[in-house]
Order: sequence, then structure tokens, then C-alpha cells
Amino acid sequence: MPIFRLTNQIRFPPPDFAEENGLLAIGGDLSPKRLLNAYCQGIFPWYGEGDPILWWFTSPRLVLFPHEFRIPRRLTRYARNSDVAITRDRAFAQVIENCATVRTETGDNTWITPAMQAAFIELHRLGFAHSIECWQDDRLVGGLYGVTLDRVFFGESMFSRTSCGSQFALIALVNYLKREKFKLIDCQMTTNHLLRFGAREINGKEFQGLLKENIRKIVPHENWKNGNTIEK
Repeated sequence: MPIFRLTNQIRFPPPDFAEENGLLAIGGDLSPKRLLNAYCQGIFPWYGEGDPILWWFTSPRLVLFPHEFRIPRRLTRYARNSDVAITRDRAFAQVIENCATVRTETGDNTWITPAMQAAFIELHRLGFAHSIECWQDDRLVGGLYGVTLDRVFFGESMFSRTSCGSQFALIALVNYLKREKFKLIDCQMTTNHLLRFGAREINGKEFQGLLKENIRKIVPHENWKNGNTIEK
């Protein structure tokens, strides 16, 4: 299948046209309007520094249903005795920066380019991108961020600078999403780490159906802002 080149129009080809590896389109921009249009369809940007913007729709897709989330017993015991405290939306820019730098510090490439960081910080300002932070003695030691549309959370990245920091952030995220009646977490890529927590693969058609079912309105999710007080 051909790779579609995007124009100035905020429009994507049908996700079914994606290559076997998930690549769907090239070009366009990272404006809030285009990003929200993409995520509504399960399309996400992923590219390296110096490359053109690449847009993907992967199938099978790794997802996590909040009611299927499971915490390894050992981690439950560790979390109970940990001094890590959790907040929401208290340090979004720091979280996304750490997600990028933790990878580069170990010699890996990152798709979280300066342009990508700026785009998601703007989505956060508009109320569509959110973060979970883990703190130890007022030091940011772990966290994650993603995009929320109605009852779906699209996970982007996580980081940890202490033992289990990102895992604590994931537990806090799922607990919050359950309270807020979210139905689906998009994990994008399959990893053994997420499979341990109950994530599973579904095909692209099923994923698209779940998005249509659970994204009925595109408005900011206000309740996140109430979570900037540290809690255990």
C-alpha cells in the first residue's frame, strides 16, 4: 500500500490503509487540532529527530482495560511500604522531559523530540494531555503522560529514576481512571512489562470499534487538575 503524504488539511487516510508495520502517513504538523483528530482514530505520531513526522496505526494493538488490571503481588507489598507520593498534573513538562532524557542518558534514541514535547505541553495547557508524578523527598522519581479523550486514555511514555517509579505511576493512573469511569487505555506497543499488568492485544478493527464507542465528545477532562496535592 502507498504511504500517504498529508496536506494542510486536517485529515488522515483510513487507518485500514496502514502498512503491515503500522506506518500510515507522512508529513503534516503537530498542531492540537491535528493531534486530536489523529488520536480519535487511534493514529499517533512517532519519529526521530531530523526525520519527517510519521503517523502510525498499529494492529494488533496493545490495550489495557482498567477492570482487567492486575498488580503483581510482590509489587503490592513494595508499594505498601514505599515512601513514594503521587500527584496528577503537577509537573507535566518535567515528566515529558524526563521521559525523553532517561532514554538518551542510556544511549537510546527517543521519539520525544523538542517539537513533540512542545506539542504535548500545548495539549496539556488545553486540558487534553495529562501526567502522573511520583515524588520522593520532593524529587521527581517517576511518572507517565498521555492523552485523554472522553473515556479513553492514550498512554505515551513513562520513566523511572528509582525502583518501580513508573510502575507506581501506572498503578495510580489505573486507580484514577477507574474512579473516573474510563473504559480503555491504549498502550500502543506490546511489551512484556505491560502484559504482566493485564494488557492484551486486540486487532485493529476491534480497537477502532472501542474508540467509536467510548469517544463521544472531545472536551478537556477537568478533574485531573484536582490532583496536584501530594497523596500516598
